[in-house]
Amino acid sequence: RNYYTDFVKQAPQDTVILTLACGKYRFNDLDLGSIGGIPRLLDIGQCNDAYSAIQIALTLADAFGCTVNELPLSMVLSWYEDRKCILLTLLHLGIQGIRLGPTLPAFLSPNVLNFLAEHYAIAPTTTPEADLAALLA
Repeated sequence: RNYYTDFVKQAPQDTVILTLACGKYRFNDLDLGSIGGIPRLLDIGQCNDAYSAIQIALTLADAFGCTVNELPLSMVLSWYEDRKCILLTLLHLGIQGIRLGPTLPAFLSPNVLNFLAEHYAIAPTTTPEADLAALLA
């Protein structure tokens, strides 16, 4: 379960990592430096603060005159059963390109996963290297 630590360590130096929920404890002790005085690792809070993260994305999209899906923003959702509300909210908002891991939810049958992949570009996590390459392409 080093995926998230390795992912953050390998993220390009010109990226900012917004984090929330318990997965951050895998890497919140890393010194990732800053960009223009802004820390590269910004903690938004716990799981129940997901609304704040969504509001940040919506505000950025509004400021840049685009949709959230047009922002240079990638979402990697660490999956545990209590995250289904977050995932359902993101889907309701039409957010695309989410990566789910380290294991997929039990309710994601192959047919459901194919539907989500086709309509929302959702994919399971693979390796940090492969996922970063795909997300930053």
